[in-house]
Amino acid sequence: MLNFLKGAIIGVALVIPGLSGSIFAVVVGLYDRLLQAVNHFREAPRQHGRFLLPIGLGAVVGILASTKAVLVVTTQWPLASYGFFIGLVLGIGPYIWRKIRQVPWRPVYVLLPVLGFAVIYGLAKLGGTQPENLIAIPALTSVQDALTMTYAGGFAVALMAIPGISGSIMLMVIDQYGTVYNAVSQLGSALRAGLSGDWAAARDALASVALLLPFMLGAAIGLLLIAKLMEWLLQRFEAQVYYAVIGIVIAAVVILVETGLTPYWPAGGLQPVGLVALSVLVGIAATLWLDKPTD
Repeated sequence: MLNFLKGAIIGVALVIPGLSGSIFAVVVGLYDRLLQAVNHFREAPRQHGRFLLPIGLGAVVGILASTKAVLVVTTQWPLASYGFFIGLVLGIGPYIWRKIRQVPWRPVYVLLPVLGFAVIYGLAKLGGTQPENLIAIPALTSVQDALTMTYAGGFAVALMAIPGISGSIMLMVIDQYGTVYNAVSQLGSALRAGLSGDWAAARDALASVALLLPFMLGAAIGLLLIAKLMEWLLQRFEAQVYYAVIGIVIAAVVILVETGLTPYWPAGGLQPVGLVALSVLVGIAATLWLDKPTD
């Protein structure tokens, strides 16, 4: 049940621009084991399948539930919700400390957080202003559409597997965020139309949903490729990777402040400070609770 809940949190993070599913996999203590399960699935399919199944189901539920609901919450209560997200990210501190203390400090390591911050913050800035409203491909109608979605899945998921990189931001970079999440939202529309007997509407909705098939194919290819690289890095340079994650975490917090707090903060007002501080503390407590070993 705990892994299902952790998967749902990762799924929610996949939907919201600026949040990283991979950094939340680190936050909830699953990242290393996910890489191992994906890379070595054929060696012990039953064991790895039991581990991956609840996480995958949780991620799917998180995505479906949050495609509209979480976006509504972040619109209606942005200060509280983004304060909570910031707390979730900051709560990773003890986990990172356990990783980086494995090797003696060297002055050159100070460059790794700087590099991590620069890469993540720079990529986030490539996303533009409001690209999430753009639905570049409304339905799957050609081979070109399928190839475009396969590329989008490979590009976004391969980069998203690197801790701190937001898959949503990567989709914005290639102008496919609106396309993908419109296709996800059409799942409910197709189901409602089918249950009501409106087959024409169901067909139209399913034409959008069909875009997810080549997207998932590309995502699987991208994930397999990057998972091998990340496992290799973590086996040989784990502490150094997490030094870079320090910069990634700082970049994630800055991005969340800029996108979720700054636009909604009342001019010259200190009234929300207590609410935001409480939300941050709740988020930190949630991460510390989730950062526990699982069987």
